[in-house]
Amino acid sequence: MGVISTILGVFGFGTGVGIGLVIGYFLFIFYQPTDVKDPEIRPLVEKDSESLQQLLPEIPVWVKNPDYDRIDWLNKFIEYMWPYLDKAICKMAKKIAEPIIAEQIPKYKIDSVEFETLTLGCLPPTFEGMKVYNTEEKELIMELGLKWAANPNILVAAKAFGLKATVQVLDLQVFASPRITLKPLVPSFPCFANIYVSLMEKPHVDFGVKLLGADAMSIPGVYRIVQELIKDQVANMYLWPKRLEVQIMDPAKAMQKPVGILNVTVVRAMKLKKKDLLGASDPYVKLRLTEDKLPSKKTTVKHKNLNPEWNEEFTFVVKDPQSQVLELNVYDWEQVGSHDKMGLNIVPLKELTPEEPKVMTLDLLKNLNPDDVQNEKLRGQLVVEVNYKPFKDDEVPTNVEDSSDVQKAPEGTPDSGGLLVIIIHEAQDLEGKNHTNPSVRLLFRGEERKTKVVKKNRDPRWEEEFQFTLDEPPTNDRVHVEVVSTSKRMGLLHPKETLGYVDVYLSDVVSNKRINERYHLIDSKNGRIQIEMQWRTAS
Repeated sequence: MGVISTILGVFGFGTGVGIGLVIGYFLFIFYQPTDVKDPEIRPLVEKDSESLQQLLPEIPVWVKNPDYDRIDWLNKFIEYMWPYLDKAICKMAKKIAEPIIAEQIPKYKIDSVEFETLTLGCLPPTFEGMKVYNTEEKELIMELGLKWAANPNILVAAKAFGLKATVQVLDLQVFASPRITLKPLVPSFPCFANIYVSLMEKPHVDFGVKLLGADAMSIPGVYRIVQELIKDQVANMYLWPKRLEVQIMDPAKAMQKPVGILNVTVVRAMKLKKKDLLGASDPYVKLRLTEDKLPSKKTTVKHKNLNPEWNEEFTFVVKDPQSQVLELNVYDWEQVGSHDKMGLNIVPLKELTPEEPKVMTLDLLKNLNPDDVQNEKLRGQLVVEVNYKPFKDDEVPTNVEDSSDVQKAPEGTPDSGGLLVIIIHEAQDLEGKNHTNPSVRLLFRGEERKTKVVKKNRDPRWEEEFQFTLDEPPTNDRVHVEVVSTSKRMGLLHPKETLGYVDVYLSDVVSNKRINERYHLIDSKNGRIQIEMQWRTAS
């Protein structure tokens, strides 16, 4: 009986559990609770202030701040280029980090620290919006809203005392508001000399760390400590007004004006070495002037010739003859694959006598290391003729002058006077009561000038220039600048209204020769206008 009762008990328990699960499932599916209500849907304008504050973190920055622009095009570009940007950024990061690591590890008696794996993952950062500041300086200032939820795989291995420890960074999140300044703007590609990066507020950084394969961030208290430590360290280094500076080029050299012309004639080469399997070479010469961003120049290819003659002429613009060097590289042309280098040499411009042509026979070298024994091997010779011609004062190209220089007044200008030039660039935040079709009206010594009308625009750009020939400097004069809006619509009570004005005194223009300022308009709430003025004299 004991066995039978046990079997029946187990059977009854199993049957009861099965029936209970079936009944519970149907009750869960078909029974609708009475205390659940449908969600209430209301327009955003009807939300109370507390609800809006809860929603604001999820609203894009270009919605919260109208002066930010959407940059969907940039996000699409980054998304397409991210596989290549990932490799380039990781390569640059390793190049920067490795010397710093090599310098620091001896202090802690660590044998080595290496990146075993370094990738930022397949998810690119997203820029919510961008704000651009207009200044009168030679700079470009941008503020960006950055959000990045990445899946990187950064594995660092450290070796010490015969042991190996690994640290892995995963699941990175970064929310930041960087300010990027390109300064100064220069007339040489890429048209800016330095990049400055600052953070306008403390960033939010979240990531996972595995130490020896275990999740280190799951240890109680560690997560919050690491978060605050990172925020404080990054803020101490880069929170505005502190900044990270990345030099792209030397500003002094970028702003240098051409001082001369270098004429180079590649005459011929002699006794070149055989590079092809059939016992010949197809040589050509590449020429480049250091500190010049332009591509290298090339001669034609002389097929199957170990003593080629070119007699081809090239011209280079010289900015600093004391530091610039002419580089000459001889290559063997290949129809398939990379071209083989046959030798090289250089000509320092400081060794040339101006206005004196010089024929030089250069031995081709393996490299420019004077202690390398490979340079003792004969590779042939290259004959070139070089002639450096400095510019005279009246020969300096006018298209490379600094934009801050003021031109001289044209012929016929009174000797005791000069030419007053007024350039109306642009205005911002204009607002009319009935219409906003702005134009600018200038009034100087009873003479009136007007710009064109820009229709329906609160931020118009005119870029119009006005000139006044004067018999004497306008030291005690002023210019009345008035922004007006006009409309030709029928039936308007106010077809013309003033959007603001400003009076500019000309004593500073005469003493400084040039000013370029942004003025707040009187009788305007937020309106501003940018005006450039020049005082040009014949002397």
